[in-house]
Amino acid sequence: MRVPQDGCFVVVGDLTEQRGPALFATFDAYSAPQADRWVAVALRTISPALDPDASDEAWEWLHDGRAETRRALLRAEHCTVSVTHAGTRVTWTIRPVTYLPLAHRTELPPCAYEFRPRCGMSPLS
Repeated sequence: MRVPQDGCFVVVGDLTEQRGPALFATFDAYSAPQADRWVAVALRTISPALDPDASDEAWEWLHDGRAETRRALLRAEHCTVSVTHAGTRVTWTIRPVTYLPLAHRTELPPCAYEFRPRCGMSPLS
């Protein structure tokens, strides 16, 4: 059985209302390249719909920050990548994992709804 090396999470927060961030998606990555590729594909996919500043943030990470993210993952350090668009902040977090994958996962496990992002986590630049 293959064991994930990195757990990837996407948290979306509405900056204009009092609602806190919400877990949007998870992904089990089996290598550092697979984890940062997951973020890269997502950023490339949404970048045409982002405002110019958010698009610049996304492409800056794709061109400059991605290599540092990969190096950090290879050192087993957690990483975050964030973009803000029209009052919404999207943050991808990649962390080394200390668990085994769930068998035949088709939906989020109940514990995923207890996830709370840590305050003070800064995006990589």
